[in-house]
Amino acid sequence: MSTHVATSNPVRSDVRTVAGEPTATTRSSSRLWALAGLGAGVLGAATIVTSSMVDVVYREEFKGTTDGISKALEDKAGVMFAFHSVTTLGAILMVVFAAGLFRRLRRGAGDSIAPTVAFSGLLGTAVVSVLGAGLDTEFMMAYATGDNDTVPDSSAAIYNNWIGTIPWVWVLAGLAGVAIYATSRLAVVPRWIGRVGLIMGGLAMLLGISPLEYMAGPIAALWLIVTSIGFLAGDRAHRSAHA
Repeated sequence: MSTHVATSNPVRSDVRTVAGEPTATTRSSSRLWALAGLGAGVLGAATIVTSSMVDVVYREEFKGTTDGISKALEDKAGVMFAFHSVTTLGAILMVVFAAGLFRRLRRGAGDSIAPTVAFSGLLGTAVVSVLGAGLDTEFMMAYATGDNDTVPDSSAAIYNNWIGTIPWVWVLAGLAGVAIYATSRLAVVPRWIGRVGLIMGGLAMLLGISPLEYMAGPIAALWLIVTSIGFLAGDRAHRSAHA
């Protein structure tokens, strides 16, 4: 007669698992990442507004010349500070949203590359936003201190053109919207969120491919706001399944 003794040796003997107690996996249904996306979308819209307010280089009086642009930009120092802050903070929040979205889409997407494409598109847009605000210190500090004489008119003109275009290039965010649509066909996200991604994200992507790339910004920022609200308030089935 033989006796068999079964033993259990957990890797961590000091950790208890209680039946019915939420685990780290179920807690991951937090919607803070979606809230970060909403913040990124609102700040993206603020980027469009504040950069539009720095419009000196586009004035009729400077058509065909850069003479006097640096002096004219001196009054825009406060707007430049606001532009820099909202753009950079928006980029940070977008990375948080991108990570949460990747985790959300990966559940149920199988071996689809769509979650990775969505994450990469938003991450790329965040990088573009940081670069779009990357020249600010070189100029706004000089204007804020009244030292604009050290800034050549030609450099000031390029800077004004830079912030009037680069922070608006959200073409990769449009790609993320199309990727979300791909997952909606797998029933990973609500179908209406996918359709919003296809229509608004697709339009932003097409504009980005065209010479009107700066127009991708307003459309993609609005897409991000709508999509984030969708995940915050309209994703009940998923939250219930992972509660």
